[in-house]
Amino acid sequence: MIKTWVKISALATLLSPIVIADDKPTPGNEATARIAKMGLKLPADIPTLKAGDMKGPYKRLVIRGATLIDGTGAPPRGPVDIVIINNKIDGISSVGNPGVPINPKYRPAKGDYEIDAHGSYVLPGFVDAHSHIGNPGWGLPNGTMPSMEYILKLWLAHGITNSREVSCGLGLDYTLKQAKKTAANKGAGPRLYPYCAFPSSIKSPEAARKWVRGLKKGGASGIKVFGGQPKVLAALFDEAKKQGLRTAFHHAQMSVTRTNVLDSARMGLNSMEHWYGLPEALFEDRIVQDYPLDYNYNNEQNRFGEAGKLWKQAAKKGSNHYEKVMKELLSLDFTLNPTFTIYEANRDVMRSRNADWHDSYTLPSMWTFFQPNRVLHGSYHFDWTTEDEINWKRNFRIWMRFINDYKNRGGRVTVGSDSGFIFKLFGFDYIREFELLQEAGFHPLEVLKSATLNGAELLGIDDQYGSVEPGKIADLVIVDENPIRNFKVLYGTGHMKLNDETGKVERVGGVKYTIKDGVIYDAVKLRAEVRALVEEAKKQQK
Repeated sequence: MIKTWVKISALATLLSPIVIADDKPTPGNEATARIAKMGLKLPADIPTLKAGDMKGPYKRLVIRGATLIDGTGAPPRGPVDIVIINNKIDGISSVGNPGVPINPKYRPAKGDYEIDAHGSYVLPGFVDAHSHIGNPGWGLPNGTMPSMEYILKLWLAHGITNSREVSCGLGLDYTLKQAKKTAANKGAGPRLYPYCAFPSSIKSPEAARKWVRGLKKGGASGIKVFGGQPKVLAALFDEAKKQGLRTAFHHAQMSVTRTNVLDSARMGLNSMEHWYGLPEALFEDRIVQDYPLDYNYNNEQNRFGEAGKLWKQAAKKGSNHYEKVMKELLSLDFTLNPTFTIYEANRDVMRSRNADWHDSYTLPSMWTFFQPNRVLHGSYHFDWTTEDEINWKRNFRIWMRFINDYKNRGGRVTVGSDSGFIFKLFGFDYIREFELLQEAGFHPLEVLKSATLNGAELLGIDDQYGSVEPGKIADLVIVDENPIRNFKVLYGTGHMKLNDETGKVERVGGVKYTIKDGVIYDAVKLRAEVRALVEEAKKQQK
């Protein structure tokens, strides 16, 4: 027991969201160096696909009779036939009207392969704007982290075809290795865009610029920031822009008084993650949040409990300061990536702990990681009370109001999950974010635009992805139920519904096919493969 506790304690600095190794690995590989130093192993790579694991791409693929939701915010239309040549959308043809037979003369020519999508819905592939592929704590107690097969298949099985991996928690080189396989459809998973964590040990503008140049040379897509000295951050953002690297910022409380969201947006930041730093930018009568005098940031229940009281300290909607901050962020074309879902347990821990999918889809090691633990990041519900949950319910209402207001004024809001922490599981809780954005006031079509075209714009890939339009890459999601009516039909576990004809309760929905680069993946089969991985892990644990 003592030996195990020492190992867990040794992991604490690695799991901290802002502390990176002090040695000198190549930029972006700081976490890998620390993992190796601790004697831990990186997860198994995503397996190479075999014949029969997917279909295509075809010279001519035709999807027949679908109702299309194109991701631009336009309403559904159908039936349509969609023609895909190799990996690109070649044409979208309206072939009739609902409730009447389709006239064959309207239909495009036969394809080399066809999907019968009559009665089904087609959407663009989803973009997860905040994801993680690895964290050493996920492997406790045996030190083995979840395989890439487990994580990436869960994402793909929920329609995610592009994923912004923030932090490079397993190192840039390792992440790029997985990214190259999935980009080439040699491994089942979304494309990965590594945004590596900026080391807190860098204390000079010159060193920051050098690190950014090294990160660009290493092949990263962007940078994830947690904090730092303002002059260092200014140099970081300036150099990132010169190098064509995009930036994301989790404004951690340890430096938010020096750089809040408005400060970093002025420096050139592309997106804020979660919500830290935004209430602080809205402070009118204080600079520091109202910390209790016995507050300790390293006590995570303390940290997150007090965070649930933060939005009520911010300027109210309609006030001059609220309007000033809102308008300036809009003028800077700034992106908000709220990740409501990762904080949902704070307002109802019982709901998150008992989600439908945990039994069949959560690995035993992940379940262990989710339990209260004073060392592991995010496992902080040590003695979570009714009052804590009520504070967070109030916090959500104010936070959601700002996000919805920002969207209504033309601001870009994206969909990110941050899954792997706080009872939140890969793929499933990306879909949960849809429901929470709808709760915030978004129309379901606005939610889907945030999940597709807005996400692609944030990553700078909207010329190829994010909407179903001729000339774009064929990244599509096919589901048999109407997701606009009910986002629950996108969950891998489906939606529970009473069949009035049989009198039995059924599970309906779940993504049927995920198409990426014109390659067809059977999402039902992918989920079955993940369930088998979980079942085998449970057997080995016994």
